[in-house]
Amino acid sequence: MQLQPKEILQKYWGFQDFKNSQEQIIHAVLGGQDVMALLPTGGGKSICFQVPALANDGICIVISPLVALIKNQVESLKSLGIKAIALTGGISHEEVNQLLDNCLYGNYKFLYLSPERLQQTLIRDRIQQMNVNLIAIDEAHCISQWGNDFRPAYLECSVIRDLVPNVPVIALTATATDLVIQDICENLKLNAPLKVKDSFARNNITFNVIWDEDKNYRLRELCREAKSSVIVYVRNRRMTVEIANYLTQLGHTATFFHGGISKKEKEERLDHWLTNKVKVMVATNAFGMGIDKADVGLVIHYQIPDSMENYFQEAGRAGRNGEPAQAVMILNQKDKSQVRNQFLGALPDVTFIKLLYNKLNNYFQIPFGEGSGETFQLPFNSFCDTYKLKANLSYNGLRILDQNSVISLTESFSQKTTIQFITSKREIFDYIDKHQVSAPIIQTILRTYGGVFDFNTKINVLLIAKKVNKTEKDIIRILEKMEKDEIIKYHAQHNDLEITFLVPREDERTINIFASKIKQIIAVKTENVNQILAYANNSTVCRSKQILSYFGEKTTPNCGKCDVCIQKNPVDQHIISIIKEEILKHLSINSQSSRDLTRILTYKDSSVLIALQGLLEDGKIRINSINQYEINR
Repeated sequence: MQLQPKEILQKYWGFQDFKNSQEQIIHAVLGGQDVMALLPTGGGKSICFQVPALANDGICIVISPLVALIKNQVESLKSLGIKAIALTGGISHEEVNQLLDNCLYGNYKFLYLSPERLQQTLIRDRIQQMNVNLIAIDEAHCISQWGNDFRPAYLECSVIRDLVPNVPVIALTATATDLVIQDICENLKLNAPLKVKDSFARNNITFNVIWDEDKNYRLRELCREAKSSVIVYVRNRRMTVEIANYLTQLGHTATFFHGGISKKEKEERLDHWLTNKVKVMVATNAFGMGIDKADVGLVIHYQIPDSMENYFQEAGRAGRNGEPAQAVMILNQKDKSQVRNQFLGALPDVTFIKLLYNKLNNYFQIPFGEGSGETFQLPFNSFCDTYKLKANLSYNGLRILDQNSVISLTESFSQKTTIQFITSKREIFDYIDKHQVSAPIIQTILRTYGGVFDFNTKINVLLIAKKVNKTEKDIIRILEKMEKDEIIKYHAQHNDLEITFLVPREDERTINIFASKIKQIIAVKTENVNQILAYANNSTVCRSKQILSYFGEKTTPNCGKCDVCIQKNPVDQHIISIIKEEILKHLSINSQSSRDLTRILTYKDSSVLIALQGLLEDGKIRINSINQYEINR
């Protein structure tokens, strides 16, 4: 006898009732209706497909974008005694076959796949043989070209409707605009879906923006004050290492996480953070999706994210246990231009795409009207150098050509060449004396790349070759020799791209077909950056109110606790008088800077600064030659 949804919830998760729209969604799915569910981070999205899947006979197929997300959910289900299988990378053909047999004959309830797996003929054939009761597309915004995490492979998700017709589909995401929701519904061919959107209000999270030219000072103070786990988001891999090292030197337990570290390192670092052996995780923005850690008390954005959607999703990883938590952006004036350069400066326009496509055809000497179906190895750095094209712009242009089925592009370019010196500088100089042929190369690397003694550093082999007037092969041979001599750690992966031309060459006519789409993408990305900058700059409207307004919730109260709301609250003069007395007490012992005083005193920084200003105006204190406050005797 099948259990009812609430009985399943109580049996496996121990909750007495569903929250928000979960029950409505579950009953729609059980009634065979497609669903588009927009629920905030921590809103219980997985319950919405796991409960109905357990309430019916058969297996639920879950498409999910990240291996970490898949593994986390499968392990959670197994710990509850629910049979679940994940088909991730690194599994042999024989093992895949065996796991699929388990899905057919082993009474398994969940099969988790990446969208790339869904493209395999073997997987498609076996899905058609299964008793599928539900299809769940998690992180569904990845299917939309208007979303911030668009993945072309997600467009293949709709094929599953043809494999198992008459099975309901539920699409779930935590952040999506109306344009993205429309795109999801169209691409997944959802049939008259129930569209559900819960309030995004996270009342236990205080959202703050702090402007400070000394960002490291703010970072260390916030980490020092944090009582539970911390995530610090930065935009590139190198900065994860630098910030983690900086915090470690200050006595914090900190580590870093990014896509370039090994699988074993990822698992170890994640485990240390999840089990609170490490307090601070410094990471790029991929970290956190599907990581179920309830006691994150602080999420810091050290740089401006690229959109409100990504910011809210990342900030929402704080306070999932319902306890008070903080989400803080630490910014300085440079961040404004940097965010525009990083996210908009590398967006190719229609003119550039036409130029790139023309050069690509010329490079491989493809005649007009020909080339369809031909495959080539593209030495990317050499190609860009030949035509004086910017690498980032060109790679993003190739991805646009790939997304619009002009070419098929491998992703090997995402892999880089890194080195790290593992000997002292004295030993390096001794090595140069004995290996004169290596001298100009080593000296160029040391002049070009800072930090090569401290951490794995990405290098551009072609750039080094041009600077020392040698070939790339010469540089690689010397680097391999240095690795063998235990001078450096060297990790090399080829920069070649494999490109298959999918249509005959027609130059501008080929690009004109989707030119308007390119313009729309640029407009959307530009608006995304403008919106996050507007949020950062707005010091008159409550932070929570700004966020909820962006997601369409217009009638919301002020939170009363963000930096904007606190600034608006009237100052309690009685409290200021107490702070003044405490300041004078501390300064009677020795001179202190404003930072020393804000750290020592247990009051808000803004209140301490008001008290200091009042004491200065009353002539009771003064500022000495080293910018410290002292008693005015």
